[in-house]
Formats: sequence, structure tokens, C-alpha cells
Amino acid sequence: MTHSRRHFLVASAAAGAVTLLPFTARAAAHGGDRFETDAGPLTVHPIEHASFLMETPAGVIYVDPVGDAAQYGDFPKPDLILITHEHGDHYNAETLEALAGDDTQIITNPAVFDMLPDGLKSKASQLANGEDTEFNGLPINAIPAYNTTEDRKKFHPEGRDNGYILGFDGFRVYISGDTEDTPEMRELTDISLAFVCMNLPFTMDSNAAASAVAEFKPTYVYPYHYRGKDGGTQDPEEFAKRVGTDVEVKMGGWYDE
Repeated sequence: MTHSRRHFLVASAAAGAVTLLPFTARAAAHGGDRFETDAGPLTVHPIEHASFLMETPAGVIYVDPVGDAAQYGDFPKPDLILITHEHGDHYNAETLEALAGDDTQIITNPAVFDMLPDGLKSKASQLANGEDTEFNGLPINAIPAYNTTEDRKKFHPEGRDNGYILGFDGFRVYISGDTEDTPEMRELTDISLAFVCMNLPFTMDSNAAASAVAEFKPTYVYPYHYRGKDGGTQDPEEFAKRVGTDVEVKMGGWYDE
């Protein structure tokens, strides 16, 4: 489906709107969820769990690609790869080596940058919390991603991991990475499209995720990274019910269910 700025205004009036679009059907037709921006169209292709890619005016951007490289075989090679942090469901060197082309650039947090094999490191740059850069004219800002609950801080300590904000001429995309509902998340403004994680015990439950999203009010949000150990507390349908009427929830079909 294509979403224009006019559609944003109409869709925001729909309470708890949920779109269910199985990924397998979209991938077969090279489809996806398409959003119109002032810079040009942006198409989102969920892959699985925390991995997805976007075809954008600045190039093809892969986010935390892991697993079998064949999952990405129907899509163009990445121009840019963003890595949020080092956990195995977000970073895998073998997958990166299989996917990265000669001209692919990689942006990581400093901890992952230090882990990269030499061949990948030559394509990479590091971005710490609060720093910014650009790629093909696309502004990229690293947003802190961390746990705030005491017994979860061991999973994602403050200062190590990244979320990202990408700015497409006023259409701002927020990628949470693994985090709880931090003050930095709640203070976000002017976000058009967000990807927000939830799963216990590693990040947050659907209540906390929905509360944060209702506060910073992106136009659209994908719940992702919601398969974890604690069944029920990361239910995307419950998340959608709690978000409120100002945000449209998109379901990406991240899992074979």
C-alpha cells in the first residue's frame, strides 16, 4: 500500500488501525509497505524478528541483517547497513560478509565496530550515542538504546548500543534497536515512521512500548522484535490496542505464524 502525506492525516483518525500483510506474499512480488516522502518513495520489507530492509531515496538500507543470506536474495544489494548492537539476533559477521557488496557502507555502534573482521571494518564507520553522520545526503543520528530496569541492565547497558533516526526531507524514521522506554525515546519529536521493540526479559513489554509510542506519537509504527521468553507480554495485538488513536500500527509479518 502507498501512503501519502494526505493519507497520514486521514489514517491518524482511525482508532487502533492494524494492517496485516504477510511478508512471504510481499516478498514474492517484490512488494512492501510503501510510504511517500518529499525525498521520494520509501518501501519497507520486514525479514524476520529484528531484521528488515528499506528501499529509500538514499539507497537500499539493511538494518541488523542476520541469518541465512538467502532470505535477502530477492532484494537489491545494500548500499548501507545499519547495526544497532552486538547480540546475535542483530549482528552476524558471516551474514554481513555474504550480503555486503563492494560499495556497501556499514554504520555500527563502537562495540560492534571493534568486533568486525578486517574486510568489513574497511567498509565501516562507527557512531556513538548522540553522534550524527550522513549517507548520500541522508542525515543519520545515533539514539541511545539501553535498559533502565535494574535486573535488565546487563542485557543492554547505557552508552553501548544504538537506535537510529534517519531524515528523509521531513519524513523521519526511528529504529529503536533493543531498548526500554527511555527518556530519549519518549522525548522524540516529528517521527513519521517508527520501529519499536518489545520482549521480556531483554527489552520491555507491550504496555511500556505502547505507552512510549503514545507519548512521542509517530505517524506509523511497526512493533518488532516481539518474540521472546515471556509469552503474552509482547503481544503486538495488545500493543496496537494500547497505542491510541493518533498512531497507525503496521504489522510486518516478522514470524511464520
